[in-house]
Amino acid sequence: MRLLLKIMLLGTMAAPACAHAQVVGGNTKPDEPKTYTMTVTSKLVIEAVNVKDKQGKSITGLTAKDFVVTEDGVVQKVSFAEYQELPTTPPPPLAKPAPENITVYNRLAVTQISPEPPGSIKYKDKRLIEMYFDLSSMPPADKLRTLQAAEKFIRTDMTTADLVSVMRYDGASVDVLADFTQDHDKLLSILETLIVGENQQPDDTTNDSASADTGAAFGQDNSEFNLFNTDRQLSALQTAANMLGRLSEKKVLMYFASGLTLRGVDNQAQLHATINDAIRAGVQFWPVDARGLIAQGPMGDATQASSGNIAMYNGGAAGAMTTRLQQSQDTLYALAGDTGGKALLDYNDLARGIVQAQQSIASYYILGYYTTNTALDGHFRKIKITLNNETAANLDYRLGYYAGKVFAKFTAADKDRQIEDALMLGDPITELTIAMELNYFQLNHAEYFVPIVVKIPGSELALAKKGGAQHTLIDFLLEVKDDLGNGMTVQNMRDNVNIKLTDATAQELAKRPIEYDTGFTLLPGKYTIKFLARDDETGRIGTFQTSFVIPNLNKELKKVAISSVVLSGQKIDLKDAIYNAAKAKEQVKDNAANPLVLNGVKLMPSVTRVFSKNRDMFVYLQAYEQGVTAVEPLIAFVSFYQGQTKVFETQPMEVSSAMTNPLKTMPLRFDIGLKPLPPGDYDCQVTILNPTSGKSNFWQAPITLVP
Repeated sequence: MRLLLKIMLLGTMAAPACAHAQVVGGNTKPDEPKTYTMTVTSKLVIEAVNVKDKQGKSITGLTAKDFVVTEDGVVQKVSFAEYQELPTTPPPPLAKPAPENITVYNRLAVTQISPEPPGSIKYKDKRLIEMYFDLSSMPPADKLRTLQAAEKFIRTDMTTADLVSVMRYDGASVDVLADFTQDHDKLLSILETLIVGENQQPDDTTNDSASADTGAAFGQDNSEFNLFNTDRQLSALQTAANMLGRLSEKKVLMYFASGLTLRGVDNQAQLHATINDAIRAGVQFWPVDARGLIAQGPMGDATQASSGNIAMYNGGAAGAMTTRLQQSQDTLYALAGDTGGKALLDYNDLARGIVQAQQSIASYYILGYYTTNTALDGHFRKIKITLNNETAANLDYRLGYYAGKVFAKFTAADKDRQIEDALMLGDPITELTIAMELNYFQLNHAEYFVPIVVKIPGSELALAKKGGAQHTLIDFLLEVKDDLGNGMTVQNMRDNVNIKLTDATAQELAKRPIEYDTGFTLLPGKYTIKFLARDDETGRIGTFQTSFVIPNLNKELKKVAISSVVLSGQKIDLKDAIYNAAKAKEQVKDNAANPLVLNGVKLMPSVTRVFSKNRDMFVYLQAYEQGVTAVEPLIAFVSFYQGQTKVFETQPMEVSSAMTNPLKTMPLRFDIGLKPLPPGDYDCQVTILNPTSGKSNFWQAPITLVP
């Protein structure tokens, strides 16, 4: 893999234009208005308090003046106190139940948890129940059992005060399938779709948390960047808790999983972070072991081979099996115990766990106050709540919360969790503007080289003084998944670059974009790529995700088979790169496979498709003559159109020589002077003709010329 970072000498960082190239896009729209962030130091703290008398009945009629709240011993002013009155019994069944209108969707829509304005109570007198299905850890039988239990609860046990939301974690992202709603038909339709519709894996696919770890956070057994599956499951749970933290009310999260096994101390940091964020968000975890009541044979069942050694006879194998089971349930117990929930283990009626969580939320008060301690140091703040009158009462509330952290105080584990959270979000993060171009070139009858170029405005990056020199730190992550239904990671990359800059280049960085490029090989197919960049000085992140297709050019029989077309406004010498992450030997090897590198000079794709009249425009593509005995000459030319009017066309170029490979690859290079053309928008068209066979091909994309 070849990595290159280069400050470009373009005049501006324009928004990407839509084109018919492989992929040209970004995480912001061309007409999207600029947004500004205003940071304030006030922090609203929400507490859910159960107030009961000696008989266990809720005490009503209290106001904000009746409560005394201290944080680390400092008295806080209670801004509001809202009473939430919640019934705990479902309504009696109707004599003639209304018919259900259940729809099995072809593809489930992803939504968001709608936030509420600060200081307001959006779901007054409502009980919020989140059903979170960890599909990455459950075999098909367990999935079916949990989904049917959820359907049973919605049909028979849901009260008028209950609002249910549905989340799904499939190993790649946390998807909100339904915001909090009482619509039975909608909820049942989503659950039924999960049962019989999308995201179903083959029956022989199992990936419970007690099995061996064979995957990474962004790929399988990758030496560059590998995090345990358990870390990612916990991080996904943390992401879900943070989503629910937008709401002030008390929340319970039903965590359906086939156990969750920690591996020594490696997962402790992520476990603590997940629990801390849940406490901060006011979320109680109620884990449900989807395996139900487990009765294992001493040597295991037919889904796995026996150990086949002396452990079969001395009890070691049976003991290890029991230990793994207990460890997978211990984590569920810890998640529940530390957040105020309860784990349902070794019980076949999984719906009972939902009912227990439902009944745990009785009538309570929501208190809100603005803390006097605004330091974002991540420390635990101890809370004590009492009544200022003589009323004898039992108060139940969370005993404290963890303050937020500024990025400068993040540990290495905090930074990794920030990246994982960003990768799991469905919507792009635009704190850093990202524009990306992806192309493809056929290497042989099976493989394609896929170069990727990313641009980030230099003005959005922070500079810091370290060791007497200016430098900027950037994290880059890339993940490519198979988009055919199984979501398997086929390529991934993580890189951290420390770019030292002189005073002159640092000033240029404020005006110019930086360009980062990498490349890898893929087979023909449909894929999804997600790219992330983070400024390591400020913690600002940008993400970009899109789907793309690598066509099978071996099946192109009617047209001249061509690669994607690269438009460029600059060539650079590789020796002039400000940063090069590849080792010298690896660089030579990787550059040899990169068609954009010729004699040590690299063609830099424009990405934004904006060109200066003062520079030439370079056009590069490859044509493939597969299955021919002798090379057939090609004729190619480039045309510029405005509407239906042709305003410019190059002289036809005849290409009669090909590379010495079975594809008979014929490189097509154009160097076009733009000075005669006035500034404006054009359609650039590349035409390729084969007079011998009568085949042709056309490629077209919009471009913009600026003075």
